[in-house]
Amino acid sequence: MSRILYFMYTGQIRVTEVTVCQLLPAATMFQVPNVIDACCAFLERQLDPTNAIGIAHFAEQHGCVELQKKANVFIERNFTQVCQEEEFLQLSAYQLIALIRRDELNVQEEREVYNAVLKWVKYDEDNRHCKMEHILGAVRCQFLTPNFLKEQMKNCDVLRKVPACREYLAKIFKDLTLHKCPGVKERTPNTTRMIFVAGGFFRHSLDILEAYNVDDKTWTTLSNLRIPRSGLGAAFLKGKFYAVGGRNNNIGSSYDSDWVDRYSAVTETWRPCAPMSVPRHRVGVAVMDELMYAVGGSAGMEYHNTVEYYDPELDRWTLVQPMHAKRLGVGVVVVNRLLYAIGGFDGNERLASVECYHPENNEWSFLPPLQTGRSGAGVAAINQYIYVVGGFDGTRQLATVERYDTENDTWDMVAPIQIARSALSLTPLDEKLYAIGGFDGNNFLSIVEVYDPRTNTWTTGTPLKSGRSGHASAVIYQPACSTTFMDYEDSDAPQPDGSNNGERDVHTAQNSYGSGSPNYPGSASNMQFHTSYGMSGCNNCDSDMDIKPDIPAEHHSFQIPAIRSEELVNPNCPWSRMQERFRRTPPASFSEDERNANDKRQKFYKAQKQCLLSTAAKVFHNHIEGRLRKLTSAAT
Repeated sequence: MSRILYFMYTGQIRVTEVTVCQLLPAATMFQVPNVIDACCAFLERQLDPTNAIGIAHFAEQHGCVELQKKANVFIERNFTQVCQEEEFLQLSAYQLIALIRRDELNVQEEREVYNAVLKWVKYDEDNRHCKMEHILGAVRCQFLTPNFLKEQMKNCDVLRKVPACREYLAKIFKDLTLHKCPGVKERTPNTTRMIFVAGGFFRHSLDILEAYNVDDKTWTTLSNLRIPRSGLGAAFLKGKFYAVGGRNNNIGSSYDSDWVDRYSAVTETWRPCAPMSVPRHRVGVAVMDELMYAVGGSAGMEYHNTVEYYDPELDRWTLVQPMHAKRLGVGVVVVNRLLYAIGGFDGNERLASVECYHPENNEWSFLPPLQTGRSGAGVAAINQYIYVVGGFDGTRQLATVERYDTENDTWDMVAPIQIARSALSLTPLDEKLYAIGGFDGNNFLSIVEVYDPRTNTWTTGTPLKSGRSGHASAVIYQPACSTTFMDYEDSDAPQPDGSNNGERDVHTAQNSYGSGSPNYPGSASNMQFHTSYGMSGCNNCDSDMDIKPDIPAEHHSFQIPAIRSEELVNPNCPWSRMQERFRRTPPASFSEDERNANDKRQKFYKAQKQCLLSTAAKVFHNHIEGRLRKLTSAAT
């Protein structure tokens, strides 16, 4: 309470980690918006994985909507770190379910959410295992892999205690192996989404990596590939961007590559991975069951029908059943845990055939063919539909777009792209398709077209910085930073080394209760909110003008002096100095202006007393009454 009063007189408030939990409720109770803003700004700066949940709940209790939103966004973006902390383990079952139901959780795979729930249950297993059935329904288990589900049903001790959970996971396992539609939507992480475009060809193979920010609609150049390459494949897997295979086609040097490189958006560096079994130029790449598949391609004049997958946990490639046809420039996509290989070139003709790989049986089967055979087409999926855009039919570049309905096993035509092209990349994001770059028969294109299936229309997007073909693209989600709270080394503010009393200015605002005098700290030119690591306040206990919960209120000796305004200009002037001057100066020595100022303070206290209507506010009633008596006796 004393801090609120001090702010009303001086226009200044000091917020610390110790006092913010008392200041915010008091400021909310007395409706002092500037102090509320100062507290919220302070708490926002303190957000880190260890306290974000507590700050979100604290903000909700006191009606601080914006702070609550920012804390929730922090939790969503940093869920992987937040779920490791004590606050997460202390959540109630209801709070946990509400959290993990959010679409916006920034996780690379649903396994992270499942493991977080398991950790929460094991924290107090005797009392919590019975709640597992209800909580598991909030986990999107349909996006777990069958192998992971099988392992959990076999080895998880918690699931053994709850047969209903095992039955629930067994049903999901069956649906996954039957390749049924998940029935729930994938999460859409609350973080920056970008389209990475790697390599390509423009007179020679390129080593560039560019990122398209969908929100800002801008392209940014990132760290170059380790070697130039075109005709490569790309995928985003477990938080990393992979560049797979391709050809280094430069003057005096041309060779196909079995190289695989991995890019980290956190460190902005490339690292080599285990190479493929053979070089693959114009390879198709897709991710299924947390494994990255490389399909077809060529090594020189040898065309491949071989297929292999990469396990990032083992850094190892494994061959699977080969396709029926050899395919160069093949389009590859995954829908409902089925891998589709569409079109391509077998060395003789552009293919219209389509094959589908079943991982359980390790078999390929033929599906209805395309209406037009093509290679170098862009291929991507949205929901149950697979789109095949452009390509080359052996004589010309195509603008036609074919769509395959995986549920009904049928092909149809949709709106064509504006510019016919081949060797483009096609990337799905936010229920739209981005057709990027390519070759129109004469020119290497920088154009980007965006398809909206709801309106069946193509629109022009932000073009690449330069034209190219034979590049590869994939969507990435910006990873959460492991260190998220502000370090002093990253700030221009004074450090708490003893200078400036550890103060850090966080806001400037106007105190509606203060004087309008230019020299009075309550004027707009002087009022600042501070954060501090301690200042002198109470004469008896150095409590920084606050009531310590373990010390009786009678112990504190706060007095409100009638002092000259120039003494308040110094922000380091502690209350103890004000009190000392008031005690040593006879009332008769004060000027008439100072007496009038003291009268105003008395009226203010009386007005405050009349405002103590809520039950919580009455706690301060006796404290204010005592101060009012001291002021009255001093003035007389």
